Amino acid sequence: MRIPRIVGGAVALAVLGAAGFTAIAWRSGIEPIDPPASASFDPVQVAEGARLAAIGNCMQCHTAPDGKPFAGGYPLKTPFGTIFGTNITPDPETGIGSWSEAAFQRAMAEGVDRAGSHLYPGFPYDHFTKVTERDNRALYAFLMTREPVAADAPPNQLPWPLTFRPLLAGWKLLFLETGEFRPDPSKPEDWNRGAYLVEGLSHCGACHTPRNALGAEEKDKSFGGGESDGWHAPALNQASTAPVPWTKDSLYSYLRTGVSADHAVASGPMAPVVRNLSRVPDTDVQAIATYVADRMGAREAPADPPTPAAEAPRQPEGRAATIYRGACATCHDANGPLQFASPVGLDRATSLAQPDPRNAIQVILHGVETPDAKAAPLMPGFANALTNAQVADLAAYLRTRFTGQPVWDDLEAEVGRARTGDSSE
Repeated sequence: MRIPRIVGGAVALAVLGAAGFTAIAWRSGIEPIDPPASASFDPVQVAEGARLAAIGNCMQCHTAPDGKPFAGGYPLKTPFGTIFGTNITPDPETGIGSWSEAAFQRAMAEGVDRAGSHLYPGFPYDHFTKVTERDNRALYAFLMTREPVAADAPPNQLPWPLTFRPLLAGWKLLFLETGEFRPDPSKPEDWNRGAYLVEGLSHCGACHTPRNALGAEEKDKSFGGGESDGWHAPALNQASTAPVPWTKDSLYSYLRTGVSADHAVASGPMAPVVRNLSRVPDTDVQAIATYVADRMGAREAPADPPTPAAEAPRQPEGRAATIYRGACATCHDANGPLQFASPVGLDRATSLAQPDPRNAIQVILHGVETPDAKAAPLMPGFANALTNAQVADLAAYLRTRFTGQPVWDDLEAEVGRARTGDSSE
């Protein structure tokens, strides 16, 4: 008699649990509206929304390569599969034209779309919850005055059961912290402004913080370094390995112009971030630099340049040195004759000092564009000129010659992954 009771009790608990989860996961839809007329929005509010959209880098993730702005289709590769940015133009069928402001506010604050479906955190609502209603209102005004584009984003490429969106309610219960940003009264105004932008709309931690097995940011390692589109996003705290410590001024220069002579040229996922920030007022960029510099803390600069390692690289130095002289020395050695000679000395290059080789490999393979993306490449890529083994040799040579640090592990395999776009471990 006890076994049927136990089984019956287990079934009852399962039913109750499923019912409870359904009650938590279910969200009602919000009635659709007719797209508001562009003239119904205050031009000042629209301009404010444009500034905020640039700070949030919205166009990058909601625009397909060679696609129309904000029409969706950008592939965001994650360890779980590929998620495609949605159409956020005011098209009523494929975009957000039928969304009321209340529906937009809910998506930003809770990660739920107009129909009541939970959104994947590839849309970083775990940061956007901190954005004020006033700023969301301005973003809504800006997006609703864009050109409507009829375009369906490709279906997400995710395995079962990740396609079952109610599971995201469980993810939110575990990891989502809601509520607008609260200023720290002990900090100055520009620090709080920077904190609001960095922690909220700019969602810097989405790339620069490591994630756990369920894809949530590891809050105890905030800004400790992460990844984005096959690039390593370096630490923005005291774990930074930059040979020369970042300062507020160098961060400002990097974010405003795309170049910091003591650190790097903006490349990879940071290039569009810098291009977007070029459209916003200096005060916003200064505030971001103030907050990030404070997170990084004070660190003394080395008294002398790094000392090259005594041991030779794992790969034959003669071959690697020959590759360097043929492909790199013209620009990277002192008094390089080319128009776009490197503004950053390799002994100070952040990418070579990082514990992860991906950024150095990506730059060797694909090069670097000028910050405004209008002139010729600042550095050409060598993907078609060098084999995987040669790129690995060169990366090993650069690492030991200019930083004095040990060669990265498994370099040739890393080059292969970077070449094919496979960022999985």
